[in-house]
Amino acid sequence: MPTLILVRHGRSTANTAGVLAGRTPGVLLDERGAGQAAALPGRLSAVAPVLAVSSPLERCKQTLQPLLDARPGLALHTEDRISECDYGHWSGRKLAELADEPLMSVVQQHPSAAAFPGGESMRAMQARAVDAVRDWNERVEAEHGEDATYVMCSHGDIIKSLVADALGMHLDLFQRIHVDPCSVTAIRYTRLRPFLLRLGDTGDLDSLAPREHAVGADAAASPAGDGSADATVGGGAGAP
Repeated sequence: MPTLILVRHGRSTANTAGVLAGRTPGVLLDERGAGQAAALPGRLSAVAPVLAVSSPLERCKQTLQPLLDARPGLALHTEDRISECDYGHWSGRKLAELADEPLMSVVQQHPSAAAFPGGESMRAMQARAVDAVRDWNERVEAEHGEDATYVMCSHGDIIKSLVADALGMHLDLFQRIHVDPCSVTAIRYTRLRPFLLRLGDTGDLDSLAPREHAVGADAAASPAGDGSADATVGGGAGAP
């Protein structure tokens, strides 16, 4: 099955202001975020994605635009199911202010029980994102083959929930995962299980270039064909 390159959008004006943006329109990349996005084509120069998928929110499409400009044949698809969590009445509020809300401790310690007032539950957020990735995996494999790689630009909580699913972690543990703005998380899916190849990587990505197809028992056990899988493991709870 395909390899998924998950990109968190670059740093936004809401990140800088300490605001929980959610789905608030008009939240764009700040100057640093635009620079992070501009560097993305170079970081992915060794990777040959067959298509790109984006959250419908502007900051994600902005992040992918330099990559699309550098690769004119790369098709962009918008996927509503990987949009930011619907934080409901919390959207647009300062994180410092939200820290005093009783629900915030549930969000951080027991997210599978958290539902945002006027918004969605974190369980629903993860379920729709996982369904989206499963559907795109099938589509990419059917159209481009099992060794294809594709890019998906989304949001911190979405990416963390997808990593938790790939690792077989309960959603209640997903706040232990941290992904920086414009970081790359790579998951190689196979018939039996996914392999986390990168987590929140902000550096060189040349080792994600397509390999020759490996065969044999060891190849079935590992995407690298040597019985092991590379992973850069990060941590930190971070805000929702």
